[in-house]
Amino acid sequence: MKRVVSGIRSTGKLHLGNYFGALKNFVTMQHDEECFFFIADYHSLTTHPDPKALHTNVKNILSEYLAAGIDPNVATVYIQSDVPQVTELSLLLSMHAYIGELERTASFKDKVRKNPENVNAGLLTYPVLMAADILLHRADYVPVGKDQEQHLELTRRFARRFNQIYGVEYFPESVPYNFGKALVKIPGLDGNGKMGKSEGNGIYLSDPDDVIRKKVMKAVTDSGPTEPNSPMSEPIANIFTIMDAVSAADTIEYFKSKYASCEIRYGDLKKQLAEDIIKAVAPVREKIEDIKSNDKYLHEVTMEGAERARKSADQTLKDVREIMGIYHF
Repeated sequence: MKRVVSGIRSTGKLHLGNYFGALKNFVTMQHDEECFFFIADYHSLTTHPDPKALHTNVKNILSEYLAAGIDPNVATVYIQSDVPQVTELSLLLSMHAYIGELERTASFKDKVRKNPENVNAGLLTYPVLMAADILLHRADYVPVGKDQEQHLELTRRFARRFNQIYGVEYFPESVPYNFGKALVKIPGLDGNGKMGKSEGNGIYLSDPDDVIRKKVMKAVTDSGPTEPNSPMSEPIANIFTIMDAVSAADTIEYFKSKYASCEIRYGDLKKQLAEDIIKAVAPVREKIEDIKSNDKYLHEVTMEGAERARKSADQTLKDVREIMGIYHF
């Protein structure tokens, strides 16, 4: 059984792209591998240092992931700040992380360009903390998005450098967890690209029914097919991709046949899609509200998860300290 570590952003909300994409695979993966899922609240402080919102954001996203199927009885689910060993490992790894390589990361340069007044040390050392998150549990695999691939490569570099400097084979060089064809990519409602928070084109699991309907009815379409069996434009193909995830096979076939015969009415298509989305997310949304209102349950989940994570982290820190020559008198 391999070890898998995945960080969950403590800002934002789960949208259909998350739910039908990587998260569905996480739910399956947790039964096949030893998984560590953590809410990355330290990371959010580099750009969202709002003490009034931090705890609420963590609570919301944790509730959503639990409602969507992450099982704390199977996987280790914890809050990053509940495992202080990660900060010590980050400090130790930073002794062999070089300023130049950190300054060259694409995400750092992008954040500096967008927020020149908030270029903090935490932003610069973000990849070191991410490496500590991963190496703390000596992960074999890490599910990462395109924007995090460079950070994972730095993690591999830090692990390799540590091993070379101290003449050990301690840290594994974690590799991306590739879901292959099993990873469903849900497009946005704006006619192109993927669904996401930053794109402003997402439908969230916590959205009320009327909000879902309004969003879907505003989805970009075209002027309609002009010839039988004509190819679909990207906006229409995107709508059918979302429909593939939430609608019944006969419903999809009905609207595809209407498109092929040039009889399709996009208003009817979007109305049907909206109702199918509402039906698909309703059970999860109900669970989100139940879990979010159960502080006792959330406390138990995070405390038990932190205890298991700290046990793994303690062993790593003990080993790393000895390898680096740090001993107690």
